[in-house]
Amino acid sequence: MNQFLRSLSATQQVGALFLIVFGLLAIVSTVVLILSLRERGDDAGSEARRLELRNFNGLLKTSWLMVVVFWVGWASGERVATVLFGIVSFFALREFITLSPTRRGDHRSLVLAFFVVLPIQFWLVGTAHFDLFTVFIPVYVFLAIPVVSALADDPHRFLERNAKLQWGIMVCIYGMSHVPALLLLKFPGYAGKNAFLVFFLVFVVQSCMIVQHLASRRMQRPPVAPNVSKSFNWKSWAIGVAVASFLGGLLAGITPFKPGQALAMALIACIAGSMGHFVMKALKRDRGITNWGAQGQSVTGAGGLLDRVDALCFAAPVFFHSVRWYFGL
Repeated sequence: MNQFLRSLSATQQVGALFLIVFGLLAIVSTVVLILSLRERGDDAGSEARRLELRNFNGLLKTSWLMVVVFWVGWASGERVATVLFGIVSFFALREFITLSPTRRGDHRSLVLAFFVVLPIQFWLVGTAHFDLFTVFIPVYVFLAIPVVSALADDPHRFLERNAKLQWGIMVCIYGMSHVPALLLLKFPGYAGKNAFLVFFLVFVVQSCMIVQHLASRRMQRPPVAPNVSKSFNWKSWAIGVAVASFLGGLLAGITPFKPGQALAMALIACIAGSMGHFVMKALKRDRGITNWGAQGQSVTGAGGLLDRVDALCFAAPVFFHSVRWYFGL
């Protein structure tokens, strides 16, 4: 099998990867559909299983969406991929802002964020201006947003309003923009295979979140921060990070890393992603909501999108800069 895969070209290898992923999603979707058609009783246990199945179905739909975005991006080229991730970033930011109250004095800052900052950031990614795109938002935008807000002549909760907007830009635009940037890294002898790098990042981060969730359900431990999450505890977190990092080490063959390097990079991505997801939970508690999509009824039409990509938004920049620094790219 390995010999067969090695005999394929880079394009054929990436195509085979998508074929496997689409096949697995089709199998899981079929199983979920069959389970949803089965009749259940009206007791509390049946209702809980229906709710769990509905939540899993929502996760499955988001997985289909993200895989289709990856596939279209890879098939259409790096620039189209950058545009697609820019669209995902737009909807994620809109979801964030929708649940963060704003005032008339914020309108200019919001226009700046959606229609100036976001396009420029992804243009910098698409043109591989890495030195500027890494500092554009943390330096220039973070100074420009308060200036624009001050010119609106509305000092009411000025610091709080600007902090919310800056935080949304940081997570939804800056974090997400690092995913397509991985497609443009130039590893020696790795041309045409960067889609594997994106797959590696998404796979290890999602694996960490799923294993951590399953471990916390099996092992009842006191939560670390019960006001933020009733299920987050250090033991289940460590299991999730360890299992996903080990899986990352096994995937070294599809990355430009050696097994030890793949394990270390997966470890970094998992820690950043899981901690980021935890931080976003704290933000949701602050807003008094359970998910950004408000039970699939969000005005963005992409209910819960930010819930699905929040860990990736934190993991992507840390992973990207760790790779660039270690390999001198």
